[in-house]
Amino acid sequence: MKLFRYNVNGQTKIGVAINGKNFDCSAFNGDFNEAFFEADGISRLRAFVQQQEGKLPELAGTISYASPFARPSKIICIGLNYADHAKETGATPPAEPVIFMKATTALCGPFDDIVIPKNSKKTDWEVELAIVIGKKASYVNEANALDYVAGYCLHNDVSEREFQIERGGTWDKGKGCDTFAPMGPWLVTPDEMGDINNLRLWLTVNGKKMQDGNTSNLIFKIPHLIAYTSQFMTLLPGDVISTGTPAGVAMGMSPQPYLKPGDVIELGIDGLGTARQTTIAWKPWRG
Repeated sequence: MKLFRYNVNGQTKIGVAINGKNFDCSAFNGDFNEAFFEADGISRLRAFVQQQEGKLPELAGTISYASPFARPSKIICIGLNYADHAKETGATPPAEPVIFMKATTALCGPFDDIVIPKNSKKTDWEVELAIVIGKKASYVNEANALDYVAGYCLHNDVSEREFQIERGGTWDKGKGCDTFAPMGPWLVTPDEMGDINNLRLWLTVNGKKMQDGNTSNLIFKIPHLIAYTSQFMTLLPGDVISTGTPAGVAMGMSPQPYLKPGDVIELGIDGLGTARQTTIAWKPWRG
């Protein structure tokens, strides 16, 4: 299934995409959140959709997509997980997965604007495959790690490189700014994904191809990432693990074409759809 959430009249509703058509599933009740995944929500939703075949309201026209799941307890990211990306940044490919966290307040929809933070000089892009956890996971074995996956989604791991690298401390401060985690449009269940080790992922800025990679080049594969991460923290239903980005980020280029207001980023992954974000300048909150 392809699950999505969308905004209408100030509310966020849930839906599914079937054979290229979008259907409202508000009658299912609830949201795609921790409680949903914990209570085997995917199976229950699948049964609901089958029971309501031919009766679900079809959504016509353009949809205002929200993130495909509600705010998770954690957004976990894996750094330097493609050898070509490590090389372009001057880093040595890691011996173990590099883990950092992204603030959950960074989560936004796949077509929402990206806000370039106040005092930012080096806002960058990163197309990534994200894993959504389906059930509580602690000290998972790699052999059955995929049993804990609810689905996958497209993620732009937006990063402020000066905050991340030049301001001291951990990477987190350059990763968790508001709007720095656009995800979606869909959460796609594993049965629809095919070979997760052979998915093309790409990103353009203002129509120019910047990234064009494949998950076959992941240094640490998805089962290993789930098992490894679960050794250090309990993964809760709905948590996200973002698996890293291939080469082609601004930081690795000369000159470095960091994002500026008005830039348009488009990105996609096989089976997970496409997303489009426009960058805007930070402005102080107004009451």
